[in-house]
Amino acid sequence: MARALPWLTFAATLLLLASIKSSTASRMAKPGCQETCGNLTIPYPFGIGEGCFYGQGFDVSCENYRVFMHNSSSRMEIYNISLVGAQARVSTLIASKCSYKNGTDTDWGVSSNTADLFTISSKANKLTVVGCNTLAFLGGFNEHRAGAGCFSMCPDKQGVDGSGQCSGMGCCQTSIAPNLNSLNIGFDDRYNNSEVRDFNPCSYAFVAEQDWFRFEASYLDDDKFREKFKDEVPAVLDWVVGHESCDEAVKNMTSYTCISKNSHCIMSPNATGYLCTCNNGFTGNPYLEEGCQDIDECGFRYQYPCHGICSNTIGDYSCSCKSGTSSIDPKIETCKPITVSEEARLTKMFIGISACVVILLICVFALLNECQKRKLVKEKKIFFQQHGGLLLYEQIRSKQVDTVRIFTKEELENATNNFDSSRELGRGGHGTVYKGILKDGRVVAIKRSKVMNMDQKDEFAQEMVILSQINHRNVVKLLGCCLEVEVPMLVYECIPNGTLFELMHGKNRRLSISLDTRLRIAQESAEALAYLHSSASPPIVHGDVKSPNILLGDNHTAKVTDFGASRMLPTDEIQFMTMVQGTIGYLDPEYLQERQLTEKSDVYSFGVVLLELITMKFAIYSDSAGEKRNLASSFLLAMKENGLQFILDKNILEFETELLQEIAQLAKCCLSMRGEERPLMREVAERLRSIRSTWRVQLIQNPSRETECLLENSSHYDPSSTGQHGSLMTLDLESGR
Repeated sequence: MARALPWLTFAATLLLLASIKSSTASRMAKPGCQETCGNLTIPYPFGIGEGCFYGQGFDVSCENYRVFMHNSSSRMEIYNISLVGAQARVSTLIASKCSYKNGTDTDWGVSSNTADLFTISSKANKLTVVGCNTLAFLGGFNEHRAGAGCFSMCPDKQGVDGSGQCSGMGCCQTSIAPNLNSLNIGFDDRYNNSEVRDFNPCSYAFVAEQDWFRFEASYLDDDKFREKFKDEVPAVLDWVVGHESCDEAVKNMTSYTCISKNSHCIMSPNATGYLCTCNNGFTGNPYLEEGCQDIDECGFRYQYPCHGICSNTIGDYSCSCKSGTSSIDPKIETCKPITVSEEARLTKMFIGISACVVILLICVFALLNECQKRKLVKEKKIFFQQHGGLLLYEQIRSKQVDTVRIFTKEELENATNNFDSSRELGRGGHGTVYKGILKDGRVVAIKRSKVMNMDQKDEFAQEMVILSQINHRNVVKLLGCCLEVEVPMLVYECIPNGTLFELMHGKNRRLSISLDTRLRIAQESAEALAYLHSSASPPIVHGDVKSPNILLGDNHTAKVTDFGASRMLPTDEIQFMTMVQGTIGYLDPEYLQERQLTEKSDVYSFGVVLLELITMKFAIYSDSAGEKRNLASSFLLAMKENGLQFILDKNILEFETELLQEIAQLAKCCLSMRGEERPLMREVAERLRSIRSTWRVQLIQNPSRETECLLENSSHYDPSSTGQHGSLMTLDLESGR
């Protein structure tokens, strides 16, 4: 009974496959090829005719409704081909050795070779020997030489076991080596049938299915045996479609055979090599492109149980209970009607589970929110300490600093509407300036820098202390800072009337600027820089003096701003820089070459600003031919060639030549290539004060000229244009404004 179970399983599998095949109407042979011969289906990779089989060994022929394989040294008939187990059931020959009463002796051996991808199954076959006083051998090759032997002994007919078992009395069986693709069967000459020829003249040896052969005592009679088995017995061959592993086969796509979209590669359990199989939920021929078809599991309730409503899906199926019934798993347990009490219990259970899930989600979100808050607090604390916040806080507590305030990040975000683009006042190389409105209604300018040099972090708080103590009417006042961000933000007083650059080069400028206005802005800017160089302790070099960094306050008072590139001078008054900062056109050539930032660097940059005021040209401007020119270089060349009138603004050429020569000479001194030859910023401020005083005296002595200047001032400024707010600026000779 135990031996019959595998056959029952195999038969059930074949029955299921046959049923599924008929339901899916899938083909097993290649399109256009013969699919059956007699009652046998020939699935690809086997095939009849050119182009219908995979390769050598898989070509078969159909003759008189019988299928033959031509892949061995002998012609084998095929009884069955299985894709599931990758096996073929074929006919094999029988070796025999006889000793007849008439003195005739015969000895017929058997030799067989299979194709490269075929081997003789060691699991399904046995070497079987029938006879008495017989010793048979099997020799084979599977990369190595292999062999097996079987000895059968029976002194008389009465001692033969007639129970159907090969027990060694009249019949014996033994296993064979795996992966054999060639074999030879023969007999030992030392043993023959001469002593038992009365009841057993012949002995037989063959390789056959072990569960197919059942021994009977009558088989010792030659006539009975040949009448039963003729000259052939069934044996099983294992086959593969390639000797490599699946990984190796996938790489070589030209020979890879698992081409169906619902198939995959597996290693053969019986031989060395790989096979193809359909994915779960699919069946058919995995070696054809559309060979694997979906199984309708709902049509096979025995194999795919469902005690409710069955719904087929691609590659699977679902099973659910009908409305009004319930089950833990309708595939296993029968659906049962839901009673009122059970329905209430399920409702309560659902509500309870839902409530638990909601509470759990709330707790998780609350925990994540708290963790995020703690992370932000910790991050702010780290930034605050890195930027010297503790030092600055101590300075504030000790009253050394009473004009600067430490703002929080949230305060500045609220003041700028979260740094909205509509609040931008301007962009520069060091960052963006936003207009902010504090809670007390004060309007401020908040500078949000792009990056900060790591080497400056330790000095930042000390610089804040120094900058907060700067109190000059022509320097933008620092009101506070925010240190709890990666790059500190600075809060300045808001200067409403734009920059000097916009006044000179803005799109809304219609007429020229009066000479007195130009001289006043230059004088006030020079006084602010002189204050930084001489009165601040320690001295401060601005580092980026240019017209965009000079703001215009009420009545267009000059306000120097943007200390992003500023440095406090050490005791030797020279600051060595590893990276040059500043703006092209304003940069000190000596600073560019020697990387030494000094107060004379600011003097050179101020000289360029002074040139802008008297020429109304950009620091880098385009000439009449459209070529880019450096204003400083063009001015010095004009001075050298006595062509000053060709570069000055035509609107001031009408004034005294001596006055213009003095201004030009001062600018020339500031633009000297060697820093030591340039005047101090204090000297520049005094010289501008003297020039402007001389100009005002000339206006007093020449009332008509004063009137023209006043008219010029009033016609120049347009209150509706950008950067122009409040009343028009006029000369105030008594106050010096």
